[in-house]
Amino acid sequence: MNSDRSQKSIAILGTRGIPAAHGGFERLAEELAIYLAKRDWDVTVYCQIGGRGEIKEDIWNGVHRVIISMANTGPVGTILFDWCSILHAVRSKPSRLLTLGYNTAVLGLLPYLMRIPNFINMDGLEWKRPKWNCVQRAWLWLNERAAIFLGDHLIADHPEIERRLLRWAAQSRITMIPYGAWRNGAQNMHCLSQYGVAPHKFSAVIARPEPENSLLEIVRAFSRRKRGTKLLVLGRFDLATNAYHRSVVNCASDEVIFPGAIYDSALVRGIRAECLLYIHGHQVGGTNPSLVESLGVGAAVLAHDNLFNRWVAGEGASYFGSEDELASRLDDLLDDTNELARMRATSLKRFQERFRWERVLAEYESLLLPLDISSGKKECSEPSDAFSAV
Repeated sequence: MNSDRSQKSIAILGTRGIPAAHGGFERLAEELAIYLAKRDWDVTVYCQIGGRGEIKEDIWNGVHRVIISMANTGPVGTILFDWCSILHAVRSKPSRLLTLGYNTAVLGLLPYLMRIPNFINMDGLEWKRPKWNCVQRAWLWLNERAAIFLGDHLIADHPEIERRLLRWAAQSRITMIPYGAWRNGAQNMHCLSQYGVAPHKFSAVIARPEPENSLLEIVRAFSRRKRGTKLLVLGRFDLATNAYHRSVVNCASDEVIFPGAIYDSALVRGIRAECLLYIHGHQVGGTNPSLVESLGVGAAVLAHDNLFNRWVAGEGASYFGSEDELASRLDDLLDDTNELARMRATSLKRFQERFRWERVLAEYESLLLPLDISSGKKECSEPSDAFSAV
């Protein structure tokens, strides 16, 4: 390893690993790792797999992967995996760490004592999510505070997250960088017929079926009357054991389709691009990856009205604050082709302004490069002309 590359070494922790298959942080880890590796960084990403066995290592798309087997599942497995990852990372002595999420931030005491700079992406207000019980919320709240204390530099993916962090951390320790997406054009959507829908003849919801994502309100509002169009609700529903899931399905009209969770990324992109409306019910969080990706395909967005969604989707989207208001918005929008066309155009404009991966990844590298991490700014400066032109 040449000396320049050794000074540009980074370990990325906090995700289940790459290639991305689970969520937004995995996608960020994959995009950033490949980007940095192509720019002469020595990049390591820690990956979790099920079962038992020795730690394995390989190279994937120029990225060093450390693969840790974990027999435990759920929160216990996550904590054990994060602990094994941090132990391995500090022994390898990269010049810096990037930790995605604060759920086990107390484990960051080890790199803190070893004086390995740790950049922490603070994610959303995880401890506020209704799905957690009191003990879990307390754990997440304490880890948020631990991350603020132990992290050398904090990354907020939304201005509202940044404002929250400023209560406890100096502005020089915080940088706002949102989530990113690629601009995706038209898709071949002949396979939509398997779900009983046709291009531009359906609306879509893509979300975990949890109360904070407004699935029940969305399905009830859509099902109030005959729409003459379909609603496609993507997500994994466990009707046998989950009462909330059953309530969502039971209130649906025959125009609502539940195809389950779809993991074909090209198909999901196409569903976003070909829907009349993308309905986004998330009430808590920062820059939501699903919303950003919908902007990237030029979907017309109807979103829950909160500070997080309003900053991401901008004033060109439509918003609802209650089930009644959502039903009214659906009544107005589904047959208004001119308004839907305007909303699609404003989605693309907002995406181009702030959420292109080209810009986001350049901002991450700009933040990670200085050895003196105390020089961070409130928000990264504009990318170079080469990126601005993309």
